[in-house]
Amino acid sequence: MASWFKNKRKDEDSTIEVRAAVIAEVDREPDRVVEQEGEAVPQEELSDDFRVEPALVSIAPEVYDQAIAERLSLVSLCLYAHDRARSSGVAERIEEGLAAVGVRAVRPDGDRFDPAFHEAGGTLVTEDAALQGTVAETEVVGFSDRGQLLRPPIVTVYTGRVGSA
Repeated sequence: MASWFKNKRKDEDSTIEVRAAVIAEVDREPDRVVEQEGEAVPQEELSDDFRVEPALVSIAPEVYDQAIAERLSLVSLCLYAHDRARSSGVAERIEEGLAAVGVRAVRPDGDRFDPAFHEAGGTLVTEDAALQGTVAETEVVGFSDRGQLLRPPIVTVYTGRVGSA
């Protein structure tokens, strides 16, 4: 999120503080030569007076809250588009984009069914006692945002026959 605020200028109404844009260039070019007192000196040999520190960005709480609200709105829109994508390629691309910002698809196939994290959409009878209570398949993909569940996956769960021990 901080990269969005880089290069924004501080004015009277804003509490966004950013050091010079040169800092970002120095971070990308560690072997860059800088002039110190008229002489070209490699970055690692600069005196403390000339050494460039990493950029500092502080954001006003209301700006931060707005950015978070907008992010949640965009993630929600992406989930909506994912659910309605007719092409598996489009759905996959949306998942990749979401994963790049920390939102992961949840497909618990083969995991133990946990009603705290999964929603049962149906059952599938099995004779194998070891499979009972595990997720047979994911009907609707769930999503989590950096570990926080946004939407539980809807799953089919293996069960035993009614009346069998």
